Amino acid sequence: MLQEICKWILYKRLGWKKDVTVEHPDKFIICLAPHTSNTDFLLGILYMHAENMRINFLMKKEWFFWPLGPLFKSVGGIPVRRGKHTNMTDMLAGTAKRERTFRLCITPEGTRSLNPEWKKGFYYIAAKARIPILLYGLDYEKKLIQCTKSLTPDGDKHIDKDMAEIKNYFKNYKGRHPELFTTGN
Repeated sequence: MLQEICKWILYKRLGWKKDVTVEHPDKFIICLAPHTSNTDFLLGILYMHAENMRINFLMKKEWFFWPLGPLFKSVGGIPVRRGKHTNMTDMLAGTAKRERTFRLCITPEGTRSLNPEWKKGFYYIAAKARIPILLYGLDYEKKLIQCTKSLTPDGDKHIDKDMAEIKNYFKNYKGRHPELFTTGN
């Protein structure tokens, strides 16, 4: 019932379309961009339920206050202490290796503000766990959720080339606030 309601809201009522041609194995990381609005989160929740997928996501710890904290955790939220150095990538990679399924969505910009220096944690988690990164683009201009590319990183050796390829994939997507999105140089 929830799946049908979310499909109706996302695809019929809001008019979004999907173009997803990449296989979704049992373990993967979604690299989602552009992330320029809190509306991206709502679209993600609708999409996750419409497609009957359970996907965890990282969110700054400050959002996990009552009553939102339990709600965010119930839909897959993992609080992150951004100011404190933790071994989050190692912990998440270890979880990915141990568990039968692992699905995590990360926005590489790390903020809804303009940021040419994307975070690389998603890349390191995938490399350490040897799982693919699925590139998901949100295009508000076309009302399109698209995933037509994935890659499995092998670590530091190719990170600059891989990050350039990832950023290039997203260069033509229009976020809700396009002026807040950049792929950098």
